[in-house]
Amino acid sequence: MSAVAYWFRHDLRLGDNPALCQALAQADTLLPMVCLDDSWQPHSPWPFARLSPARQRVRADAIAALDAALRARGSRLLVLHGAPQQVLPPLLARHGVQHIVAEDIAAPEEQAQVAALRQAGLTVSTVWQSTLLDPASLPFAPAALPASFTAFRQRVEAAGVRPPAPLAAPAQLPPPPAGVDWQSLAVIDAQPDPRSSLPWHLPAAHAGEAAGLAHLQQYLARDLPRTYKATRNGLVGQDYSSKWSLWLALGSVSARTLYAALQDYEAQHGASDGSYWLWFELLWRDYFRLLHRQYGARLYRGRGLHGQPPAPMADEAFARWCQGRIGHAFIDAGMRELAATGYLSNRLRQNVASYLLHDLGGDWRAGAAWFEAQLVDYDVYSNQGNWLYLAGRGTDPRGSRRFNPDKQAADYDADGAYRRLWGTR
Repeated sequence: MSAVAYWFRHDLRLGDNPALCQALAQADTLLPMVCLDDSWQPHSPWPFARLSPARQRVRADAIAALDAALRARGSRLLVLHGAPQQVLPPLLARHGVQHIVAEDIAAPEEQAQVAALRQAGLTVSTVWQSTLLDPASLPFAPAALPASFTAFRQRVEAAGVRPPAPLAAPAQLPPPPAGVDWQSLAVIDAQPDPRSSLPWHLPAAHAGEAAGLAHLQQYLARDLPRTYKATRNGLVGQDYSSKWSLWLALGSVSARTLYAALQDYEAQHGASDGSYWLWFELLWRDYFRLLHRQYGARLYRGRGLHGQPPAPMADEAFARWCQGRIGHAFIDAGMRELAATGYLSNRLRQNVASYLLHDLGGDWRAGAAWFEAQLVDYDVYSNQGNWLYLAGRGTDPRGSRRFNPDKQAADYDADGAYRRLWGTR
């Protein structure tokens, strides 16, 4: 009997999961598992918990949905707590499992986890699957990744590169090993805020795969891609943007599944600037992933890929920024929304990040860590890439990317409704 463990990481789904398909091809018994590494929290250099209650709740919702999907196919999910290199080797030894299959994640901590498991004597096969495009299909070698997104996009589009079709979810799974001590997932107490533009507490925005696919279909059925480019800089409401980021971040729905559905939509309704812009933003997501494959831990240094380390920032000023008490009504409103809901529009993300970097002279790593703690749609690649980009410490170090918060407020909140909603005006 071939006993294989499948380690779900940032891919909490059964559909379009090539790594899971690889595990199924090898397994007579399969142990699906997820490992919640709570030990990360005290290791953070910043003075706050690494995952807010909202982030924990949304992750737990996606895990519960995955477990339900596995049970419907004759299996179930083992939920583990602790550092993988500590909890997995003794567990797998008890069940005669020496081979783990998992998604490949090109971020330093995730790479270190896999290295530690291999050092402990386990065989770990990792499969790259989080990009829309297959890296092997790109019109350049990995080391020749263009230094700017625009050049990357132009070369991809000129070469006509398109993603492979998504894989179907397996109809049945091998049984798990006998004698597993199954653990119940803890209930996370996180208070929702009714003002949220991403109401993760409601069934329609549930973080699991089925809800994500249902959200995708209703978004397309309502012809919302057509207006996406015109509305994407909105600040309040569910429909100004696609909200796909929630399910993409957790891996509940793959980028390829989204793109295939978007192609079907365009075949029925016609392409538009809005539907193109959704492709454009999926390409941005790919670009940040490919940057991680090229530069890895260098993207996490204070100086980024070049330049001097960031200047130290006063703890008091950073705390006021986090709390939405910095004294600028537009910025404070954004930070209050983030803390209360775990979500923030892309327009406000850029504004509040710019303010920390260019008005307060803050450390970009602290801002990135606060976003990591708060955002329910946190994505390690995009978060790091966007903060480096705004700080001018990435591959495209042009001049200051400061956003003028007064002009931004006038352009995007002219009547002050957003600031009134969050009590800063």
